Amino acid sequence: MDTSSREHDLVLYGATGFVGRLIAAYIAEHAPAGMRVGLAGRSTSRLEEVRSELPAAAQRWALIEADSEDADSIAALAANTRVLCTAVGPYAKHGLPVVEACARAGTHYADLAGEVSFIREAIDRCDAVARASGARIVHSCGYDSVPSDLAVLLLHQAAEADGAGGLAEVQLVARARAGISGGTLESMRGQLDAMRSSTALRSLVADPYALSPDRTREPTTPQPPDASPVRRSDDGTWTAPFIMAAFNTRIVRRSNALQGWAYGRSLQYGEVMGVAPGPAGAVLARALTFGLRAFTGAMAFPPTRKVLDRFLPAPGAGPSISMQPAGWFHSQVTARTEDGQRYQAIASGPGDPGYAATAVMAGETALALALDGDRLPPAKGSLTPATALGNVLIERLRAAGHTYQVRKLA
Repeated sequence: MDTSSREHDLVLYGATGFVGRLIAAYIAEHAPAGMRVGLAGRSTSRLEEVRSELPAAAQRWALIEADSEDADSIAALAANTRVLCTAVGPYAKHGLPVVEACARAGTHYADLAGEVSFIREAIDRCDAVARASGARIVHSCGYDSVPSDLAVLLLHQAAEADGAGGLAEVQLVARARAGISGGTLESMRGQLDAMRSSTALRSLVADPYALSPDRTREPTTPQPPDASPVRRSDDGTWTAPFIMAAFNTRIVRRSNALQGWAYGRSLQYGEVMGVAPGPAGAVLARALTFGLRAFTGAMAFPPTRKVLDRFLPAPGAGPSISMQPAGWFHSQVTARTEDGQRYQAIASGPGDPGYAATAVMAGETALALALDGDRLPPAKGSLTPATALGNVLIERLRAAGHTYQVRKLA
């Protein structure tokens, strides 16, 4: 579908939210001169407030009133832009009308979703429509799940270049300094509520291949548990369960399947959180594991959730602008290939991972979709960062100050 005559090159939907404002600021600083950008949301007055805080180059950006509960406004929004980036969550509540409108209109789409059930439904409803219209529907373009997805892509490319066979065992060890996200907590609440009332949804979330394009063709290779036990790694660091593993691993396995299982039919992929070495690390890892289980259980039980909600950040809240630069993320991903060779990839960057770093990832994703069409992989439909953007996004993130590197281990 030819979208060259549309009014906007890129629209950011949800620009008035906490993360939306950060993405808007990033795009304002990095969009080339003359790029036709719009800010969209439910309130024109709040959009005007956001725009007034942006650099001079953004003061001519269009302001577009749209609401996911108003199908006509969302259809018009999608039809008038080439790329739509949305920061409006929880996506299970607000996201499907936006995905559907973009798929029908042939509009490239990017979000920050970390909700398995939402993405599964979006795939089922919109993949075929988007492939027919030529739209790239790219989910999970923030800390969920860009570092995981791109790091494993780099490992695959290195092993393939060496003729080392497919990836057999891959583990990501995540370390980060991060604030608590009110939006992420709201998504967690919604997913826990839905799972409590649906056996089918509980089964879906527990399935390691929940986002596969063809579940019947997936291998029977056992996968590492999402809530991995406390362990001591080869370098002496103790590890604990990583709260994002249950989602990120599904995205990486979908990337593998979308590429014809190019990473390897026997791929075993898991993620853990790196804690610290020595006896203190062992104690801390066990404490974090207990704390995570207790917190999840308390959030799943309405009476205890009410108590927690008094102290947790509300939707749309998060660490202050002054605190965000102190954050960082570092993902070390080690792989053993089918031939027994070993590789290691690093994905890291400055800034609070859920906010400042995510704004970079989402902003560069949106700019790549709008500006780099001829260099992107040819895939269309419901995609992942690795399959929709691949090395183009890696190059952009490196230029933005993030690290993406891979090396062969002795």
